[in-house]
Amino acid sequence: MNLIKVKDRLELEKRLPSMPWYVEKFINYKLPDLSPSSLLEYVRDYDTFFSWLLAEGLTSAASVREIPITDLEKLHMESIDHFKMFLATRKENANVRTTISRKLSSLRSLFHYLSQIAEDEDFYPLLKRNVMAKVEIKRTHKPKDSAAKLEGKLLQESEIIEFIGYVKNGYAEDVARNKQALYSYELNKTRDTCIVSLILHSGLRVSEVYNLNVDDIDLKKKLVYVYRKGKNDDTFKTPVYFRQEAIDELSLYLELRQPQYKPVKREKALFLAVANGKKEGERMTKRAIQEMVIKYAKRFGKPYLSVHKLRHSFATDYYLRNDLYKTQEQLGHASPETTQIYAHLTDKTMAEAIDKPKE
Repeated sequence: MNLIKVKDRLELEKRLPSMPWYVEKFINYKLPDLSPSSLLEYVRDYDTFFSWLLAEGLTSAASVREIPITDLEKLHMESIDHFKMFLATRKENANVRTTISRKLSSLRSLFHYLSQIAEDEDFYPLLKRNVMAKVEIKRTHKPKDSAAKLEGKLLQESEIIEFIGYVKNGYAEDVARNKQALYSYELNKTRDTCIVSLILHSGLRVSEVYNLNVDDIDLKKKLVYVYRKGKNDDTFKTPVYFRQEAIDELSLYLELRQPQYKPVKREKALFLAVANGKKEGERMTKRAIQEMVIKYAKRFGKPYLSVHKLRHSFATDYYLRNDLYKTQEQLGHASPETTQIYAHLTDKTMAEAIDKPKE
């Protein structure tokens, strides 16, 4: 099981005892189909909702765990509207429309299970009245809208090569007068170039890069093996291809991984970092990977770049050379609807290409 799933499963096990019995029943029902990370999000959403019920006096229970299922049957649509307003306007951690829709969707899944699937000893539904069945959850964004937000914030084909080259060599010129920054760069530039190149030539997510182990790389077949988001099979890693262009950087990094970062024998992580005050390399954190990309992006003149936008940059370029379903498979999207973002992103590119003069 990958490290994120292990952490989330432990957190899930820690939180479940504080939930009502029927929530625990629902989570156990979903356990074979959803990842611990997804189930943990469900539980967090339910904790927010049940805590709100307590605060609003919509239940006579003394704690979240003690809220009876009958209190859910007494909820009016007005209560759900007030909960939506609470999510949107609370002073701390106010939620955007996307988050509000997700939390309502979590509730609808629970209520649907209790009213349509789970039964009592007499074969009657556990929940006799389902107020959430009346709640319409509108799609908060369409692929075209997502594409519009990304337009102009991704690397085009030539810029992909330029950015990798900048991480490999160009950054040194920009920090030449800063000895500390230059020293840190020289120490990690091969690793950093390898990470950026791998993302831009495969479209991996930051969590997938973070979880990579040395034995997940197959240079001959141009494959990495990763735990894909949303898949709950901890015994299977999905093979993901990377382009030929990534091989040189991977080979260079693999050669110096051991002598430069000096990991302990049990450390299997592919990408390592040596923390201050330590001598042995440990798995590079997700945050460190994200901050590393942002550092180079700012100096490169594209401060809006992030690991996820590097993934989008690869995907847009890949889609231009392939089709929707190959792009969906390469990126590990559960639905082709998500992949349609790249169809909209490439509309402008296609429009420009048709009138491009001959060279």
